[in-house]
Amino acid sequence: MDKFQAFRCFKEDKKIYGKLTEITLEDLDKGDLIVEAKYSSVNFKDALGATGKGHIFKKWPINGGIDVSGIVLESKSPSFKKGDLVLVTGCGLGEAHDGGYSKFVRISSEWAIPIPKNLSLEESMIFGTAGFTAGICLHRMEVNDQTPEKGPIAVTGASGGVGSFGVMMMAKKGYEVVAISGKESSHDYLKQLGASKVVSLEKLELGSRPLEKGKFGGAIDNLGGEALAKLLAHISPWGNVASVGLAAHHGLQSTVMPFILRGVSMLGISSANCPMDLRKKIWDRIASELKPETISNMVHKKIKLEDLPTAFEDILNRKVQGRIIVEI
Repeated sequence: MDKFQAFRCFKEDKKIYGKLTEITLEDLDKGDLIVEAKYSSVNFKDALGATGKGHIFKKWPINGGIDVSGIVLESKSPSFKKGDLVLVTGCGLGEAHDGGYSKFVRISSEWAIPIPKNLSLEESMIFGTAGFTAGICLHRMEVNDQTPEKGPIAVTGASGGVGSFGVMMMAKKGYEVVAISGKESSHDYLKQLGASKVVSLEKLELGSRPLEKGKFGGAIDNLGGEALAKLLAHISPWGNVASVGLAAHHGLQSTVMPFILRGVSMLGISSANCPMDLRKKIWDRIASELKPETISNMVHKKIKLEDLPTAFEDILNRKVQGRIIVEI
């Protein structure tokens, strides 16, 4: 096969950089599926890795992109055949294994999920890791008996990818959603997704006591740090907080009061190593009950591989509302 384009990241003299380059199949990591990539997406983790602002990559050089959807070109696995439509999110893709920012991707068939009915290749990447992660949040909260009757769900970092889908999915399941965002420009967008109220973290005036008034039945938190600690103090009895991000800080200084006096649960959300049985269950829900009538308003913009550097800077500087889709 002739050479093809990929956005490949390098490390030289402690300097990390990415560039569009030409490679061959022989340059790709091993796997029993070769997929012709059609779409990928830009996630916070992708931007951290490619800019060197986060220690994401486990090998060098590496094609970035933790998401990909495409068409099976060659299969050595009995589970897939040529022409099958598949998607991959996480599983080490774009971290320890050449990722989705490439015309062709070679992967393990154990990571691949058949595109569910009612989802296109493009739609699967509009959801991508962000939508999948939000789906895990909702699912784990429901498994732990979260119900709309327990009160509103707070979603921090609401205008980002995971936050946007968290707002939309929770609203679709009948929850009152309070979207927490410091971006004035995102308020109309978040209300369109289903938020009943949009407010900045500062205007919530969450206080600093170990236990505060129970304002929320639960929360999806993308921030970590002080915001998460303050949210925990405001969760009503037997509510759940899905901890999914660290956009503000990786630390957490809290007390056990919400846990032992109100029965609050904090649920860790890790999408990259999610078990396959649960992966398939979440994607089936995304393609049916959690899919909105239209998801085009979730797309911030569509780009090509050569536009990735600008997209990385935009997402790190919090200029992105929703999802950036990469057309391969």
